[in-house]
This record gives sequence, structure tokens and C-alpha cells, in this order.
Amino acid sequence: MILLTKYMRLMRRVLGLLFFIGYIYSVSAQEKTDVLIIGGGAGGTSAAIQAARMGTQVTVIERTPWLGGMLTSAGVSAIDGNHQMPSGFWGEFRQKLYDYYGGASALSTGWVSHTLFEPSVANNILKELANIPNLTIHYNANYSTIKQENGLWQVTYNLDGKAQTVTANILIDATETGELLPIVGADYRLGMDARAETGETEAPEKANSIIQDLTYVAILKDVGEVKSKKGLVKKPKDYDSKNYECACDLKGDAMFNSVSECSKMLSYGKLPNNKYMINWPNCGNDFYFEWDGLSPAELEVKVQEAKNFTLGFVYYIQNELGFKNLRLENEFATKDALPFIPYHREGRRVKGKVFLTANHLEAPYKYNLSKTGVAVGDYPIDHHHAKKPDAPKIEFIHIRVPSYNIPLGSLIPEKIENFLVAEKNISVSNIVNGTSRLQPVVLGIGQASGAIAATAIKKQVPTSQVSIREVQNALLDYKAYIMPLIDVSASDKAFASMQRIAATHILKAEGVPYKWANETWFYPDRIVSEYELKTGLLAYYPELENIPASGKGITFPFIASILKQLYTEINEQRIKAAWKKWNIDQEYSSTTVLNRRTVSIIIDQILNPFALEVDFQGDLVRY
Repeated sequence: MILLTKYMRLMRRVLGLLFFIGYIYSVSAQEKTDVLIIGGGAGGTSAAIQAARMGTQVTVIERTPWLGGMLTSAGVSAIDGNHQMPSGFWGEFRQKLYDYYGGASALSTGWVSHTLFEPSVANNILKELANIPNLTIHYNANYSTIKQENGLWQVTYNLDGKAQTVTANILIDATETGELLPIVGADYRLGMDARAETGETEAPEKANSIIQDLTYVAILKDVGEVKSKKGLVKKPKDYDSKNYECACDLKGDAMFNSVSECSKMLSYGKLPNNKYMINWPNCGNDFYFEWDGLSPAELEVKVQEAKNFTLGFVYYIQNELGFKNLRLENEFATKDALPFIPYHREGRRVKGKVFLTANHLEAPYKYNLSKTGVAVGDYPIDHHHAKKPDAPKIEFIHIRVPSYNIPLGSLIPEKIENFLVAEKNISVSNIVNGTSRLQPVVLGIGQASGAIAATAIKKQVPTSQVSIREVQNALLDYKAYIMPLIDVSASDKAFASMQRIAATHILKAEGVPYKWANETWFYPDRIVSEYELKTGLLAYYPELENIPASGKGITFPFIASILKQLYTEINEQRIKAAWKKWNIDQEYSSTTVLNRRTVSIIIDQILNPFALEVDFQGDLVRY
């Protein structure tokens, strides 16, 4: 009896200790982070890396085993746009691709893009770039609940069959379709906007819920003449060859310049190592369904239909067109050899602090929004609606815009605090989404979202109260473009000065709608007239109104007259001594006619107008 009593006491102690250990474990499992990002796609990855590099603790929840989203997990490994604007993280990622494959020419394998690559290679590069302090990534993880209490976000997610909880100060929606927006109660748009709401003459008269076609990409590989049947696709159920009959016929098409050969259709997305990305819009594998409101089971059925449609196109290529040397390559190590996710061109778009429309893109200097830019793009407005014949007919490709930037306010919701977007879910019109959805732009959007979050954490302010100029300067520190200046290289030592002065509109750039790579030129070597500079400065320094200014080129004495008007003293010797330190490559002389690069540096270094804060609309904040 005594032994039994001692045994019972011992067991109570053991059970108590186990309970205590379990309690400690459950408490420690309550993960805490500064910034929580749901979605490790193009935007989510760049947001995470930017925020972590700026010193904040970042956690990413990604439902696939890969990073990169549309770049990798969806298989869209042909970059559209921004070839001459390698902004920030996009430029860094591209350089890694150059290093891996052996230079730019090794990636120019297909005619749709200058930069094509294998999705698996890009995934490995992104994971390498993300292997940094402050950044934790949970792969194969699915969130289940999201709530905000006492100013903090609490998210539960499933990892390896176990429920986990993470608490964060800032939550970022980096999902492919803006799926967090209805969950957190953010107002959003979906589908085509009404003309009365956007003011865009090209928009339909009435709004609708029609989104762009999505695509389930396939990767094929040229295996030559082999007897093996590996990679040959079986005829899918409901296969109909008529769906694909015009795939090789695009004579006179505005987009593709007379594609009339099947081999040219296939080489559209040719990748390194004899692989082919099948993401073909014309009688190819675009597919339409309205996913909003579908249950998980219904969504799974429609996704499988999209997969079957792509497999049907591959079957058509192999059997009807006779390219049996092109075999389905299991690039993704999935059961069906298809990507982890479909390529969503469009999702829900948050209603933000600002609403970017085609009107802003067409006439950037009619508005001040471009002063608040945080990401850039140059691709034309390109929509896919062929698989939805009753969609309103809009000649999207003929909406002519120059290159553009994305305003910071389009990443911040109207009402919900400490919640940001970082993907195709920014506050833009349906029409603008046709260009802002492209990979380099989304990488830039993500980088900007990460910079906003990190700035808010560092300054201990809500995301809606961050300094726009401070976020822009943080991006410039990482060689990200805030203005789409095609002729101002990030390697130029005056890059940040010219970007800042262009973003103040003191010196305006010149936009040119041009083919498949729209442009904006700053012309750094162009002479600045006295009148041009005075006019640009007046918005910031109205006291210069009475300074006489002609149309002749600026020399330093004119600059000195402006400085004397704004400052009681000017030490010309100090300026002369700093001339080379400021990386000015023109000669210091009273007779030297100064160009835009030099004037940008002087105005930036001495007057620093960029320090004057602007609001979300780009208007000066007068304190």
C-alpha cells in the first residue's frame, strides 16, 4: 500500500512536469513577428526580403514548396517588360539569372522576352536570396483564420499537420488573387470597372465581374528522336481539337507580328536547355472561369478543367501538329507534371488611398500621383479575354501610355490599418491591371510594400502615416526606381539625385508610348534653361517669383542667385570643394552651361526639396 502511494505521488509529479512542459511548448509555439506576409509569390518574396533587409522580423506563409508565385510556381518564366529598367530586386534577381546561365544572351532564347529561364532555377535563386537574417518562411503551409485584436494580427495556419499561431504588427496580402481582402473586411473591386467610376473613356459603360483568362502553363522539353513514350500526353476527357486549330495562325495580329508557323508559335516561350513554356493566348491554353465565391471543392473541379484544357493543347501539339519530340517535362516534380498553381492575371483589387487609372498613366504631369511613385513599369496594357466571348470589346492594346510608376497610396487600403497589399491586388483600375500585373512590376510592388512595412515598424507609426519620401529614399538605397527613367542607370552615381528631382517634378521627363516597351526619358545631358528651373522650383519656393529667368542655359551664377534668394549666405568655395565629391562630371566654371544631371545634383544636395513631405495625392504638405 505504501509503495502504491509513493508510485501515485511520483506519477502525479511526472504528469505535472509533462503538463508544464506542454504549457511551455504551447506558449513558445505562439510565434511573434513584426511583418507577416501571406503568399510567397513574386510580390511576397520581394516584400519579405526588403523588409528583412531593413531590420524587421518577417514571417512568410506560403502554401507551395516554392518561392516566386507566377515566376516559378505558375511556370510563367518569360519576363514581360522592364528590360531597360532593372529596378531594385528585379535587377538583382535578373543578375543572378545572368550569373547562372552565363550572361544576358543565354536567357534570350524565345522571342516573347529578353529574359527566359527554367522555373526550378528561379525558385532556387529566390530561396538563396531569401536565406537572410530576420526572415522565416513556412512552406506547404495554409492559413485558416485571420483576426485583428488590440492592433495586432493573429493568424492560425497548418504546418505539417499541426495548427500554429503567429502574431504580427503588420499583415501583407501577397496572394495571387487578393484572397485576404474579403477576410479582413477591406473594400475591393473585381472585374471591369464602369466608365463613370474610373473616368476612363475606354472602360465599359457598366461594371461587371468579368476577369481576365487564367492559364495553366506547361513546360515541354525537346528530347529529340526517342522511342520512349515518357512525356507523351494521353488524350484528355472532353478533348476537342477545334479548341486549338488556330494556334499557329496569327497573320497580321497587332500583338505578335504575323505568327503563321507552328514552330514560331512554340518558340514564343523557348527556355534555356531546350525547354518550352506553353503559355499561348491564341487558341492555346488560356482558360476562363469565375472563381470568386466558389467552394474549395468547386474550385478544385474548375482548376482540374483548366489543367485538362492545357493537357489537351499539349496533346494537340504532339499529335495533331506532329511535335512528338516535345515532351511534358516534370519541372515541378508534381504528380501531373504541371505547375503548383495556375497563372492568375487578375484578382481582387483593394480600394486604396489612391485609385490609379489609365488617365494617370496617359498624362502623368496633369496629376501629382507620380510624385509618390514606388515601382515602375513599361509594358503595354494587355488583357486576355478570348475565352469569354461576351466580355465587352475593348481594344486594350491600342490604349497608348508611356512608361509609368505605381503610387504608394495604391498599396495602402482606404480604411484598414497596418494591412498592405503586395501583388496584383493593388488599387488600380481593371484597365491598368493589364500592365501592372506583369512580373517586374509586381516584384517592385512587393519591394515597396516591404519598405512601407519596415518604415512603419522602425518609426512606430501605422502604415497609413509613413513618410512617403522616407519610403522612396529607402527604395533608392536599394537601387529601386521611383520614376521610370529609361536613360538614368542605377549604376550612375547621381542616380538617386536624378530620381528624386524627377519625382518632385522640378525637372520633368518626357514620356513616349513605344511598341512593347514604353519609355520615359530624362535626358541627363540636356541643357536646363533658367526659365525651366525657375518654373519647376516655384511650387516649392514661391519666393523665387521675382527672380528674372530667360530661356538661355543655366550657368552657376544663376544657381547662386537662387541660393542667395533662399539663404542669407552662400559659400561658393564650399560648393566648389564639394563639386567632385558630389560626382558632378562637368567642369566647375562660371561659364559652364549646366545639364540636367548637374542641376539635379546641385538642387538635391543644397536645397533638398525631396525633404518636403507630400501626401498620398502627391501634393505638398504645408505645416
